Amino acid sequence: MNTRTVVSMVLAWLVPGAGHFYLGRRGRAVAFFVIVTFMFLTGLSLDGGLYTIVASGGSWLKMLATVASMGSGLLYFIAGRIGVPGDIVSATFEYGSAFTLTSGLMNLLLVLDCHDIASGRKATGEPA
Repeated sequence: MNTRTVVSMVLAWLVPGAGHFYLGRRGRAVAFFVIVTFMFLTGLSLDGGLYTIVASGGSWLKMLATVASMGSGLLYFIAGRIGVPGDIVSATFEYGSAFTLTSGLMNLLLVLDCHDIASGRKATGEPA
């Protein structure tokens, strides 16, 4: 894997769309940033929770959910630092958590997309 690929993947994970911006896909970068950030913030506004690492051996499902949540990159860490625990008694808690998980999973797919673009495995899709 070359440096360009690694840098684009790290940027894509940290800030949604940043990897595509680095690779020169400006329009996609803006769209991906807006979509992932909107979904994450919608999840938080619906009292959704963020899954965190459990020190005393959590279940496999919770560990996978934690990886999915962390897929949002800096959004996850900023929200965790601010202290957005989610309100488990809220009627919208499950919906909000689903939004935060989905935004993380979507961003992880965008990391893979940056890998494919940077390594030349994906056609540009741009007219010649």
